[in-house]
Amino acid sequence: MVAAGGALAAVAVWGGSMAVMGVLQYQAQSQRSLLINREAKVATAESRVAEYRDDLDKVADDLTRRQDFIENVLPMLPDDVKPDETVSDSKDETQKTIAKVSAALPEATALARLEARQLAFVENLTRYADRRSAAAEKAIRRLGLDPRRMLAATRTAQGGPLLKLSTSRDGSLDPRFARLGASLSRMDALERGLDGIPQVMPADFNQISSGFGYRRDPFTGGAAMHAGLDFRGPRGTPIHAAADGVVSFVGQIRGYGNVVEIRHGNGLLTRYAHMSGFKTKKGTRVDAGDVIGLIGSTGRSTGPHLHFEVRINGRAVNPRPFLESAPHVLEEARGTIAAKDTAANG
Repeated sequence: MVAAGGALAAVAVWGGSMAVMGVLQYQAQSQRSLLINREAKVATAESRVAEYRDDLDKVADDLTRRQDFIENVLPMLPDDVKPDETVSDSKDETQKTIAKVSAALPEATALARLEARQLAFVENLTRYADRRSAAAEKAIRRLGLDPRRMLAATRTAQGGPLLKLSTSRDGSLDPRFARLGASLSRMDALERGLDGIPQVMPADFNQISSGFGYRRDPFTGGAAMHAGLDFRGPRGTPIHAAADGVVSFVGQIRGYGNVVEIRHGNGLLTRYAHMSGFKTKKGTRVDAGDVIGLIGSTGRSTGPHLHFEVRINGRAVNPRPFLESAPHVLEEARGTIAAKDTAANG
């Protein structure tokens, strides 16, 4: 899966302005959904034999390109991947191709067998990616989030290095490889979305001193909205990143004092306020649990504590359900996949 991770990372290379990005993301998501729910066309034995007859060197070159793609994607494929009606099954047609090629062009028999193995790999890997996507989607829904919004917000798109690896010499793309690209892209977006969901306590859970919602303001005594959770603690106590992400802000915000903000993708942002010191800088990629600052009492504060917020598309939401439920839900989702993979590989 290490090699797969590298290939998946390449799928995410994508840029553009924010205005254009919104339109392109919507279009890419629509096209990807259509592709994922449509069975890839299986080439007939007759059409493949015709291509073998027409240009054997071209077929060999295309198969070499496919083999390079396969060797860079995955060193090991689980054996327990079950058939899926939305994924093509080329077994019968590729066996016919081998028989026909062997009779018509004996010298190309080895190439036909190689092609059959490659297509079986691609279709099995597509089912595997879809299975992992389903597990991730289920976990996201259990946490009260909409995976469709997560997919719409992702920067992942079709095209780029991943699909080019399987492009034939004439520039065409086998629909089964296109279907695989869509499935891998969807799996990558959903699993990265899981990693970006707040799941690690930024401070001691037992020291929550104020919850999310309306409360009596400690300064004015009137009712006021509290947009996060307060964790009291001694000055200098470490503050931890609640999820994987990229530090997008380090500095001061009026009322919040010293602040660190982390963007986790898919519109998710966490804010850590009233710090006495910073342990990170803007642009740093952090993992869940990394120390990013120290508890303090800067800004509008009555004493040393961490003010922690979770924002989705700029709107503050209650962090507590994420922090209490996410670790168990995500562990279950990842454990299910890991258990199946371990069983599949003995």
